Amino acid sequence: MKNSARASTMPTIVRSPMLPRAWSGFWNGVLGRAECVVTPEAAALEAKPLAWESAVRVRRRVLLALILVATAFAAWVLASGQQELQHPILQGLQIGLFALLFAWVAAGCFTALMGFFVLVRGDRHAISAADAGDAPLPADGRTALIMPICHEDVATVFAGLRATAASLERSGALHAFDIFVLSDSKDEAVIAEERAAFADLRDSLAGRGNVFYRVRRVRTKKKAGNVSDFCRRWGANYKYMVVMDADSVMSGDCLQTLVRLMEKHPTAGILQTAPQAVGHATLHARAQQFAARVTGNLFTVGMQFWQLGEAHYFGHNAIIRVKPFMEHCGLAPLQGKGAFSGHILSHDFVEAALMRRAGFHVWLVADLVGSYEQQPPHLLAELQRDRRWCQGNLQNARLIAEPGLHAVHRGMLATGAMAYVSAPLWLLYVVLGALLWLVGGNVLFTPEGTLAIGIPGLWAGTLTMLVLPRLLGVAAVFMRRETGRFGGGAKLVQSAFLEAALAMLLAPLRMVAHTLFVVGAMTGWKLEWKSPPREANDVAWSEAAQRFAPVSLVVAAIAAAMSLAGSSAVLWMMPVGLPLVLAVPFTVLTGSTSLGERVRRARLLLVPEESSSPTVLRQAWSFAKMSPAALRRLVTA
Repeated sequence: MKNSARASTMPTIVRSPMLPRAWSGFWNGVLGRAECVVTPEAAALEAKPLAWESAVRVRRRVLLALILVATAFAAWVLASGQQELQHPILQGLQIGLFALLFAWVAAGCFTALMGFFVLVRGDRHAISAADAGDAPLPADGRTALIMPICHEDVATVFAGLRATAASLERSGALHAFDIFVLSDSKDEAVIAEERAAFADLRDSLAGRGNVFYRVRRVRTKKKAGNVSDFCRRWGANYKYMVVMDADSVMSGDCLQTLVRLMEKHPTAGILQTAPQAVGHATLHARAQQFAARVTGNLFTVGMQFWQLGEAHYFGHNAIIRVKPFMEHCGLAPLQGKGAFSGHILSHDFVEAALMRRAGFHVWLVADLVGSYEQQPPHLLAELQRDRRWCQGNLQNARLIAEPGLHAVHRGMLATGAMAYVSAPLWLLYVVLGALLWLVGGNVLFTPEGTLAIGIPGLWAGTLTMLVLPRLLGVAAVFMRRETGRFGGGAKLVQSAFLEAALAMLLAPLRMVAHTLFVVGAMTGWKLEWKSPPREANDVAWSEAAQRFAPVSLVVAAIAAAMSLAGSSAVLWMMPVGLPLVLAVPFTVLTGSTSLGERVRRARLLLVPEESSSPTVLRQAWSFAKMSPAALRRLVTA
């Protein structure tokens, strides 16, 4: 295509710098050999702390104390129950692994507990959507709505954008937003499809709103590079930008609220919404959507309680103050060789940490409605996504000692890595337990083969910590009188049991997959960065067998060998081993759209958007199925 034709899809370029600052290096940070440059904004915040900062420091100390006390007590019970350590090194390692993993479970439990407290009682220090008011949108700065894409499902992308634009128009705010589709696609057929969909979207708006499309010719740094390229070319034209994912849908009211909250809180650099998972029909996706709304909601609000103005940035469905983002959030490559060097893969946590270091706050607005995304349609798609996240999160651990980062963001980088490192630790704990069982030294049992003192209570306590978030999530729905949105009280409880059962079966599969991802990342296993599927298709038996059959056969062989040897250690392995042996049929069944539809007809695993779908979602789902001519008629009606 000629340059003039390409230019017609883009606004005039106004170039501005977005220069990354070189990383100091892990050991330079640890040894204090790196200098931290303090920005005027950061110095002003340090000189005059806000009220919430004192409150959040107390909250974090309480969280740390709760985790340490609970973990120390659990480890003491485990160690003291064994009168004699027959294999001190292995048994000491088992106790150490248990303590580390118990602390991980305890942190999640206490976060969910605080989330329940906030849902019931509220949090006066948190930013709320109710604070936004209804003031006119700022006249001194426009907002860019940007969607970076790369070989995505074109129908899903433009249906979501079309519905978002229509919602903005209904709310009377379309004039205040410019929409950008930022493509990194390479396949000319895909690009042609994107251009046709863009032209149709632009024609449907008929000049009532600005929409632009750009294909990046030099595709460096993946999504982060795509966004920074936009900032360098057009960022100077905008006060704010809202970043959307390829499957994002956002309502006009939600977008206006984000802008108003930014205006009300001038020290906010990023405001992150809590996107609600909707849109897929497979059993796997429905279970994940339900869990995100009932249990995940507690964790989201709980994180908000511990973080306040030093929160996560998820990389999408968030609004960003463009000027400080361009000045302070450029991402330099990591020096060295190997899988953990080069360009930053998981950019969002790092950008949040840099924004906070620069003197701007990062807030999670957990109660803002109108922000939506899709879950992976099946387990294989979820694991494909997790493999990318795993390598990126492990890479980010190199930045933990970077000078000037706030402690909570260092903690986020560490816990981001731990989210995946915990998998091989769990697997090691299970294998070590089986080994000690074989040699008669498992710390859970006495030499006579009976449960050690205190172990039943320890098991009960650990199980309670694992189950409590789900119980509190269901209780919160009842207390807020929202059961009707989930199909009624009885269906809510049945759905919770079904989701918990599926999660128990999924856990060993995720554990093994994440272990392989961690090992692969550490050994330089090449990562092919692909977008996850946006449309739900049933998982083929051949595809599931290709991924899981080798693992199933190995686990079955180990279990058979243990049984033939007459070892009761197979009982220890069964909760983990049985789901792995059945991984192939389980993956196929949970990835079935027909089974998911049967569950929906039974009014199980419902989410509120199915009971009462917002207009913006109904339009997005309709647009994705319609012809271009029909789309034009509907949007202009």
